[in-house]
Amino acid sequence: MLSRYPRLAVAVSGGVDSMTLASVAYAVLGDKLLLVHARSPAVPSDASERVEGYARRLGWPLKLVDAGEFADQRYLGNPVNRCYYCKSNLYARLRDVWDGPIASGANLDDLGDYRPGLVAAHEKSVVHPLIEASIDKRTVRALARHQQLGSVASLPAQPCLSSRVETGLAISVDDLVFLHRVERYMTDVLGPGDLRCRVTAAGIRIEVADAIKRANVDRWSAVCREVENMIAADGRELAEFSVYRRGSAFLHESEDTRDG
Repeated sequence: MLSRYPRLAVAVSGGVDSMTLASVAYAVLGDKLLLVHARSPAVPSDASERVEGYARRLGWPLKLVDAGEFADQRYLGNPVNRCYYCKSNLYARLRDVWDGPIASGANLDDLGDYRPGLVAAHEKSVVHPLIEASIDKRTVRALARHQQLGSVASLPAQPCLSSRVETGLAISVDDLVFLHRVERYMTDVLGPGDLRCRVTAAGIRIEVADAIKRANVDRWSAVCREVENMIAADGRELAEFSVYRRGSAFLHESEDTRDG
């Protein structure tokens, strides 16, 4: 599938999908491949560190760009289709540095969700090799293990930090820095998995999967106290601790439901 491209650029976010595609594409295309990673306040620093670290170790051809979405007021307004504006800006930046085909790491499972970013990809003629090969998330993880990508194969979902901000609340760098600091602390203490620090109209909501809580019964109370202190020290209010719910900051009833 990849060999049909004489040259290709892959947008690499640092998650399992794009990292796996990058690894396979490099094995097939070699120096005909360019990997592009967009730096942004919405991209977790550990994701950028992962991309740059693997590129150094494995010799991947990597170019860093500014995603540019924070200059777009439509994105900062955080409408339901925020991802459309994010990806529109991203692919425009990639086009500035690459005049050939551009690929994303979208997999087959993504077609079952509301993904306005795929609309932007279609408008920019971005290709999706994993979807074209009918590869779903489970197969992506198997490919990552086959490519010997280590811990990448078991990475939990890694959406951008803006996905933690409730629909309709403006995106701010300060909020993203804060929530990432809380999540990194919790991950360092509790281990990787499904946990989120979300910014909501009611305050900060901390969501943690039951499996993580069960595995950390002896330290859970201390972690909660420390998180409460972090929230108060930043001048914020705690709304609640609750069970992790995928995409819970996304409010479908927001008035702005345009696709572009």
